[in-house]
Amino acid sequence: MDSTMQHTPLLISSLLRFGTTVFAEQKVITWTGEGSRELTYAEVGQRAAQLSHALRKLGIDGDQRVGTFMWNNAEHLITYLAVPSMGAVLHALNIRLFPPQIVYVATHADDRIVIVDNTLAKPFSGLLAHLPGVQHVIVNGSIDDETRAALEAPEHVVAVHDWDALLEGEPTAYDWPEDLDENSASSMCYTSGTTGNPKGVAYSHRSNYLHAVTAALALGAKQGDRLLVVVPLFHANAWGFPYLAMAVGASLIMPDRFLQAAPLAAMIEREKVTFGAGVPTIWNDLLSYLETNPADLSTCRGLVVGGAAAPPAMMKAFQEEHGITIIHAWGMTEMSPIGTVAIPPTTVEPGSDEYWRYAAAQGRLVVGVEGRLVGPDDSIAPWDGESVGELEVRGPWITRSYYANGRESDVDRMEMESKFHDGWLRTGDVGTLSEDAFLVLTDRAKDVIKSGGEWISSVDLENAIMAHPDVREASVVGVPDDRWGERPLASVVLRAGSPTTVEDVREWLAGRLPKWMLPERWAVIDEVPKTSVGKFDKKVLRKRYAEGELEVQTFG
Repeated sequence: MDSTMQHTPLLISSLLRFGTTVFAEQKVITWTGEGSRELTYAEVGQRAAQLSHALRKLGIDGDQRVGTFMWNNAEHLITYLAVPSMGAVLHALNIRLFPPQIVYVATHADDRIVIVDNTLAKPFSGLLAHLPGVQHVIVNGSIDDETRAALEAPEHVVAVHDWDALLEGEPTAYDWPEDLDENSASSMCYTSGTTGNPKGVAYSHRSNYLHAVTAALALGAKQGDRLLVVVPLFHANAWGFPYLAMAVGASLIMPDRFLQAAPLAAMIEREKVTFGAGVPTIWNDLLSYLETNPADLSTCRGLVVGGAAAPPAMMKAFQEEHGITIIHAWGMTEMSPIGTVAIPPTTVEPGSDEYWRYAAAQGRLVVGVEGRLVGPDDSIAPWDGESVGELEVRGPWITRSYYANGRESDVDRMEMESKFHDGWLRTGDVGTLSEDAFLVLTDRAKDVIKSGGEWISSVDLENAIMAHPDVREASVVGVPDDRWGERPLASVVLRAGSPTTVEDVREWLAGRLPKWMLPERWAVIDEVPKTSVGKFDKKVLRKRYAEGELEVQTFG
């Protein structure tokens, strides 16, 4: 029997039209350092149309890639909407990558035009000599003569445009194409390779649309919300927030480059933020700042955490001291990215031990995402909350392959192929699944510490150490050991002015962990090194240890 339903493609332009007309009065608010500037969604729709007309005149007439090198602001949101809606492909460049990595991904994606914030124009100009495929640079905001000269250097052979001047006079309406294939690429993100170069994920219109609707449902975003989007728009599809805001009619608060605790506290208070999204290091810094700089955060009901696990101590402090629920969400760039959300079941008593076990988990698989645990012999482990395996996932917004242009190295191709198993994505995360589909990750496969026949979770150790009131951050890595093969090294950041020593922390920890898990090697550091998206960068700590750069104290 044939279906009787209409078929309309799921396109970004549908979200754009819906959000900017049905919710025309909602706003995107960009922080300026001294306050904020606002655009209504109706104005966002008009600017998106103007940008698309301008890009057409610059030669974007198909699925060419348009890159961005930008902070979170209104212009970045406009680009997020306009580029895929006109049929081109958005490529948000990670501004925090090392220059050779930025050059690689921009070249691999074949970016033709790059839109750059004025505060990032000077460093971007230093990349242009290595980006011969870039034909136009659009600068958002004013720049000085020196920066303009650097961008327009004769050897670059690029045309430099001012955002406002480029859009001025263009029509404020656009006939968004409706014949696009919903399975065609709408945007791209690159994820760092573990052994080779960064790998590109091309999201489709359909995957982004379905992900946005499901993410809004899973996170509880709703009409009238005021969402503080600290997660960068260049990181893992911005966790779907630009598109889910259009779907539900929520305003967006964009911090631009003001990502420190003081301005974030001011944004939440002044803009009456109801919900936010960012990596745990951001919220941990905010929590520390609030200890001595009180702010009114009463409008904020929750902050979603992704990219890394949030320390349970931080989660409890936010809830008990500020009435803010920290919500774990887990996913990957390859998953668009949300795969699980940790909202405890309604049958659980809030504040109970069981409640915190659920809240500290990575979360329950969201509708649309299937998961399975695979053992080292490819056996499928049961969902019993105890059996451990590597998590594999599949679903309508999970990539089935990485973007390839035929110029990849053998190492790159091998790594790309190794990430897929019988139609499932291998996440590289090790953990358990409960009967009610809650995921608990014990480690990354490459970060599990294999000590004398036992597996030690570096994540569990980090959470245990960071529960000490005088420990601000802690990172644990495995290091070689003559007797046990590998043992944990704990690197900790102690609170400023605290008399506590690592020996004190170790003694405190001894009453909370089995003896075989207790690290013998400890180091005090000023800050845990982090990746471009705020995750603990454990390879840096391993390198420092191997090269003798850490002052390690050994106990026991």
